[in-house]
Amino acid sequence: MAYDVIVLGSGPGGYPAAIRASQLGLKTAIIEKESLGGVCLNWGCIPTKALLKSAQVYEYLKHAQNYGVKATGVDKDFEAVIKRSRGVADKMSKGVQFLMKKNKIDVIMGYGKLKAKGQVEVTAADGKTQVVEGKHIVVATGGRWKELPNLPIDGKTVISYREAMALPQQPKSMIIVGSGAIGVEFAYFYNSMGTKVTIVEFMPRIVPVEDEDISKELEKQYKKQGIEIMVNSSVESVEKTGNGVKARVKTQTGEISLEADIVLSAVGVVANIENIGLEELGIKTERGRIVVDKYGKTNIDGFYAIGDCSPGQALAHVAGKEGVNVAEFIAYNEKKHHHLPDTIDYNNIPGCTYCTPEIASVGYTEKAAKDAGYEIKVGKFPFMASGKASASGATEGFVKVIFDAKYGEFLGAHMIGNNVTEMIAEVSVARKLETTAHEILNAIHPHPTMSEGLKEATAQAYGEAIDI
Repeated sequence: MAYDVIVLGSGPGGYPAAIRASQLGLKTAIIEKESLGGVCLNWGCIPTKALLKSAQVYEYLKHAQNYGVKATGVDKDFEAVIKRSRGVADKMSKGVQFLMKKNKIDVIMGYGKLKAKGQVEVTAADGKTQVVEGKHIVVATGGRWKELPNLPIDGKTVISYREAMALPQQPKSMIIVGSGAIGVEFAYFYNSMGTKVTIVEFMPRIVPVEDEDISKELEKQYKKQGIEIMVNSSVESVEKTGNGVKARVKTQTGEISLEADIVLSAVGVVANIENIGLEELGIKTERGRIVVDKYGKTNIDGFYAIGDCSPGQALAHVAGKEGVNVAEFIAYNEKKHHHLPDTIDYNNIPGCTYCTPEIASVGYTEKAAKDAGYEIKVGKFPFMASGKASASGATEGFVKVIFDAKYGEFLGAHMIGNNVTEMIAEVSVARKLETTAHEILNAIHPHPTMSEGLKEATAQAYGEAIDI
């Protein structure tokens, strides 16, 4: 075999898998059809955060007087904002190129398709094909935007997140279909830039996977920012008009018509599992994902799957850990690693949404904890009572914690507010270590910080709150 490991796809799951495999002494190749780093680095996680930072800076400048600072003639340059975002993405992709060289990983550019056991056929951009051989093949083909049958994406009037990140000019108005992380992040960005934004959500509340209290708070804050929100609603059809689009929206009280320059479809992602040879090899799929065991193995020996094309949460950090795990599993079986990797607890995966205010959560929601049969203690600390939040001028939101009343087990945490995405890791680590409320209360948190809100929320759950 030419390689010990071949990784198909170089996103946030694929490139860590390749690096860890190489670190463990396995001869490794990675196959990529477009840009190293995949969607996350090039068209997802990273460039969207650059856009959101520009929006946040613009918002700060517009409200500089609130901080005793005079800023006159403040305006944004939409083209420059987009250009900066693309520059950040390009820099990160070049960083992955460097990591491939550093770790002596062969990069093969082209479209990869599983041919047979130990073989991947790669078709280059010029149409030339080659067969690459490897003992272990890791499928890390990721996902793409989901397209609804009644909302076909044409890239101009109905767009996906990819076009939304690089529009040539700013639209005056936008309808966003779907209010998951992608939808609400773009809603904040475009609204901050001055676009009139309407969110249409099929479910009864926005960010529907979050705790209900988080959904209510984000809706309240978004309405204050001027974003229009329609829940229990669906876009039935879109027709082009002279100046934009007209959307037919079904609501609980009947149908209405909305007009806008552009429609952003943000209804989720689907796995890239078509036309990569799964059917021919008999690799099992279910509900649009590749079926794997706890170590990422498929039903066919020598083939593995990680990231968005496998059943776990479609998040970059999940893919990254799955990539490292599958590499260590392969290395263990090749007698190049001394132990099996720890399996992933998919109920301890932090989720982050980078709108303003930010959202971060991990573990059980209040409803899920009750549905699971727990008797619970719930604590809440509003950032209005936080000295750091007041000094920062960002008092929106709260920290909410959920504990098992019997043993103090840390069941979950849900946060909305400034920089909470930097706070949630404490809860992930605490839950991994099986920490109880007692340890959180007795671990001294620094003051003044936003992070002490976690301790204060825990204290409130147990009737020991000091600052509220």
